[in-house]
Amino acid sequence: MLCRNKFFAVVTLTALYSVARAKGVTPYLPLNLDPEVERQIERVLVLGDKPVMTRPIPAALVLEALPKACKADAALCQSVTRYLKHYMRGSGIEFGSAEAAAGSGSNLVMPDEHGRTEQSHYQVAGAAYVQPSDFALVNLGAVIYQGRSTPTGSFLSLGFDFAQLDIGYRDHWWSPMQDSSMLLSTEAPTMPSVTLSNYEPLTRLGIHYELLLARMSKTNQIELTNGQLTTGYPKIAGLHLGFEPVPGWSIAASRILIFGGGAAGGQSVGNVLQAFFDPSKAQSKGFGTEDVVGKQEASVTSRFLFPGPVPFAVYFEYAGNDTDAGRNYLLGKPDLSAGIHFPHVGPFDVTFENSYWAPTWYVHSFSPVQTGYGAGITNDGLSFGHWFGDQRAFGDALGGRSNMLRLGWEPSFGGLVETQLRMLTNDSLYNYGGPGVAYRHEYMGSVTYSYPWRDYVVGGEFDEGRDVYGVHYTRFAAFMRYGDALSRGYSGGGDDSLGALQRPDGAELFVAAGINASRVNVDLTGLTARYTEAIQPAPELGFGARRAVSDHQDLGVRIEADDIHHRAFYNFRLLDYRYRFNNPLALNLFGGAARYNLTTPAYGFTFGAGAQWRNLFPGWDLGLDYLYGIKVARLRVLPTDVQGGTRPDSFYDIDRVSLTLSRKF
Repeated sequence: MLCRNKFFAVVTLTALYSVARAKGVTPYLPLNLDPEVERQIERVLVLGDKPVMTRPIPAALVLEALPKACKADAALCQSVTRYLKHYMRGSGIEFGSAEAAAGSGSNLVMPDEHGRTEQSHYQVAGAAYVQPSDFALVNLGAVIYQGRSTPTGSFLSLGFDFAQLDIGYRDHWWSPMQDSSMLLSTEAPTMPSVTLSNYEPLTRLGIHYELLLARMSKTNQIELTNGQLTTGYPKIAGLHLGFEPVPGWSIAASRILIFGGGAAGGQSVGNVLQAFFDPSKAQSKGFGTEDVVGKQEASVTSRFLFPGPVPFAVYFEYAGNDTDAGRNYLLGKPDLSAGIHFPHVGPFDVTFENSYWAPTWYVHSFSPVQTGYGAGITNDGLSFGHWFGDQRAFGDALGGRSNMLRLGWEPSFGGLVETQLRMLTNDSLYNYGGPGVAYRHEYMGSVTYSYPWRDYVVGGEFDEGRDVYGVHYTRFAAFMRYGDALSRGYSGGGDDSLGALQRPDGAELFVAAGINASRVNVDLTGLTARYTEAIQPAPELGFGARRAVSDHQDLGVRIEADDIHHRAFYNFRLLDYRYRFNNPLALNLFGGAARYNLTTPAYGFTFGAGAQWRNLFPGWDLGLDYLYGIKVARLRVLPTDVQGGTRPDSFYDIDRVSLTLSRKF
């Protein structure tokens, strides 16, 4: 008894000590509502060595990034510091924006704009706050555009840096991608939610977490397990768990569950936790109760920052909806996204992102053990994940791909010029019983100019493009935003401001080339006999970056392009770890995701290990790697595919051994 009392006393004292040392709550910066400021914030975080995995971004995180960012770009640092002063008072206006627009043609949904469409003639958005104490914050905000108003930004924050509770209309974005997020984004109007998260990393592992419970809009298309319809509010429960053990690199996993609504409601915390920790059983067999869970989605993400005179961020997202083959660790019908952001390429800020996804995203029918949602995985009829969910006919659960290129320029005469191009293709091979629309390639382009005027930013925007049905559109807009964050000259266009920033020791870029030998084990249906294709040699090419995180350890990323049995194979190393011995020998471990270009693409997790002999010649490393692609899955949707079996996809287990010579820069 005495030992137990001592234990509880120690725990209590530790908790009280932590609370006594804790910081208070932090406000959040706007998300896809104040683009000029948001671009500057993203640049500061790259220069400040802060890998962002979720948004909205806490103001406290930006403050932490500023000292290091100021050494790289003093003018940018002054600009952001001036903006953050809005958040350093007991009350104030966080941001404000008013826009008037005129256009013609297609009325497509504007990506990530809280549900706004191209032909909306106006938008008014803003937020203000009152902070009565360090541990309480009241936010009042709204987004109003033609046809809809939402109290986005209206929520109460309570707690500490290690546990901040947000109750109300708070945005969520669970991805390092800037233009798309598969699980949660700002594509749809903001949902009411309760969120518990931390902005100060926990333990030496740099743990970041975010727990979410949200309510979707009312729908009369909730399908019970017997096919009957009911009306209600579906709910979302989710967990994001990230790790940032060293500066400049982070990895995270996220999962959301959609459940309940009307007669489908009544799930207990235990039911939700069962489905969370055993998603395959929840999807295929259920737990023998009437309180079933509907759709599940999950993702693994990473972000790597490379320092130096031309710093950049590389980031990946591998996501799936439901599981595959009865295994909790396999993501079904996945998406693979990658992006790169250069905050300073001479006078320019450049971002490029690419996504490929398999079908059935944001569409879910009932089963004997799962609730169905006839209105889709939507809020107010709009996808709350990747914006492609609103660029197709309703119920058309097909796959496709998208690209985004954004170019920003701050000229010497002031202001910001930004050009953005998006492309989307809906792949007709993946038509899962939808309306069978003859889709066209979609193009969306915009040019924006913003200029500081007194305490405001004024500017205009021109949009032009063609939607997935072949209908063109144009749009002209003029806007005014509160805040003077752009009030600065560019100090030589950014090139000079980073000229003195040196690449730290141990930071390397490299190109690798060599040969590989691969073997593929094929399981077509689960019932037909498996077979193994013969070992074949082929060329290999790779590009990567790494940085030293200790005297002997490196972390980085790498992209590999292979030929495996006369098909292109692209592997993305979300984690590329290397341990350097005191001699030329080094060992490495890696993990990531791959795309295998069969008649329709196959996707899956990859893992591997290898060894390097460093500086075989000055600047040249010799490497030997083994890669295993586990259950790389391809959907059988073509008329020529083998039909039947226990599942709709074929599996490919891939063994690959590579010998490469890499050149370091």
